This record gives sequence, C-alpha cells and structure tokens, in this order.
Amino acid sequence: MRLFYAVFVPRPVALRLAEAQAGLKGGWKPTLPEQMHLTLLFLGEVPEDRLGELKGIGRDVAGSVPAFTARVRGTGYFPAVGSPRVWYARVEGEGFEPLALRLRELLPEFDDGKRFAPHVTLARKKGPAPRVPPVVFDLTFPVERMALVHSELTRRGPIYRVLEAFPLKGSVKSRGTERREEQGAGKHAQGD
Repeated sequence: MRLFYAVFVPRPVALRLAEAQAGLKGGWKPTLPEQMHLTLLFLGEVPEDRLGELKGIGRDVAGSVPAFTARVRGTGYFPAVGSPRVWYARVEGEGFEPLALRLRELLPEFDDGKRFAPHVTLARKKGPAPRVPPVVFDLTFPVERMALVHSELTRRGPIYRVLEAFPLKGSVKSRGTERREEQGAGKHAQGD
C-alpha cells in the first residue's frame, strides 16, 4: 500500500487556491481542489500488515498536538532555482511542524532527511511550461485533524482514499466535519 499522512485543505479554501491555477500555461498539470493537501510524512509502499500500527501512531500524534489555524500566504517553486517541477502555496501553522517531526520520530525509517516545508501543491510540471507569476493569498482555515491516506497510482494520476482521520487535541467534530471526512474517504483522480 502506498501511504502518506496529510492535512486536507477545506473545500472553500481549495476553491480559492484553484482560482490561481487559471494562470497556468503549457505543461503544468493542476491539482484538483478536492485533492489539495499538505503532506506531513510520505511513507511510500508499506506492507498492509502495518496498517494497524500506522493508524495507532496517527491517533497518538494527532492527539498530542492542539488544533490550530493554518494560513496560506503565497506561491513558490520546487526547486526554487532552475527549471521548477512543482508550483505550490506556502502554508504556515504552529501545529504542522510538531505533527511532522513527531511522525518522523516515531517512524524514522520513512524520514528522508529533507527539511519539512509546509505547502500545498497547486500544479506539477509534466512538460515545457513557463513560470507562473507570484500569487499572494491571505487565507486561513482551522486544522482539527490529520489523516492516513492511501494513494493508488493510475494512468490518469493517483487516486487518494482517506483510511482514517485523526482528531487533533481539543478539536470538536461537527456534523459538517463528519460529512467532509466521508467525502474525503471516496476515490478521486488526482492531477498530482
């Protein structure tokens, strides 16, 4: 199973981010709004018999970090110089780093050693494409849970399925939140 831990962007914020994708030209492949997320830790291929362990770690990590507010500020590229492969939106939030670092600490075999840089991928370059001018955002959203996500690779792009969502410390599940989690548990093609 190809897995990762993530925080998904709420639909209203994702739709605002998608508006910025209108400026894409050439070989950029945009991320679909319903697939916009911030990766906390990419696990890659993991044996299915570890799923219970990974869900337990997700519950423990989420339960140790208080719910917080995320802020989306502006866009950037990976790599920052030369020909970019990824166009992203920078995201700030006091809980992202504690979540990511605790996951790395508990799952050191998946730590790639790269500095954690909270971001939401807006598009990936699939062919020749010009850089998009910088876009500035002033968007906020509450982060009340993280998820363990299964990513199935297909010819049309990955399909994401939330295996379990883990509430952060002090978060309150509302009726709307539960509905969104159910929608996130479905399969969606991803332009990622």
